[in-house]
Amino acid sequence: MIEAGCDEAGRGCLAGPVVAAAVILPAGFRNDLLNDSKQLTEKQRDALRPVIEEQAVDWAVAFIDNHEIDKINILKASITAMHRAVDKLKTKPEHLLIDGNRFYPYPGIKHTCVIKGDGKYLSIAAASILAKTHRDEYMLKLHSKYPGYDWDKNKGYPTKKHRAAIAKIGVTSYHRRSFRLLDEQLKLDL
Repeated sequence: MIEAGCDEAGRGCLAGPVVAAAVILPAGFRNDLLNDSKQLTEKQRDALRPVIEEQAVDWAVAFIDNHEIDKINILKASITAMHRAVDKLKTKPEHLLIDGNRFYPYPGIKHTCVIKGDGKYLSIAAASILAKTHRDEYMLKLHSKYPGYDWDKNKGYPTKKHRAAIAKIGVTSYHRRSFRLLDEQLKLDL
């Protein structure tokens, strides 16, 4: 059975796209380093990316920008990105392994949702690495245009420095307007 693992990166970010990948690995594929991208260092992910891209039967990556995220919400955007990654595969999978517990059925292909699947299935782990490294690469390019937000380090996630930059500099056209960009504390008038 031809199985594709699917995962996304960037769901919790305040800026930039959500990126999904679909990966079909060859039967019997093994790599001792391959694991959930969150369990690996940036250097390990960057070393694995070309291995996955060269040795996979097929792989694809899809981006959903912040404007579309704001229109349809982050869950729908994440699932749509996975669908678009599967659309781009040249080899049609017979089954999809989805990281997480939510997915909209892909026409004509059965799927299985697997919570923490990126730590259980190599194809999902490979997809998590491709999604993360492609997104990180994109955020590094944006950092060169907008250095004040520290995107070379936080990749758009809601760090204190990122939120402080939003408060001081304002938002860019890459920020997600539907997200709470500032961490404002509740003030009570007593």
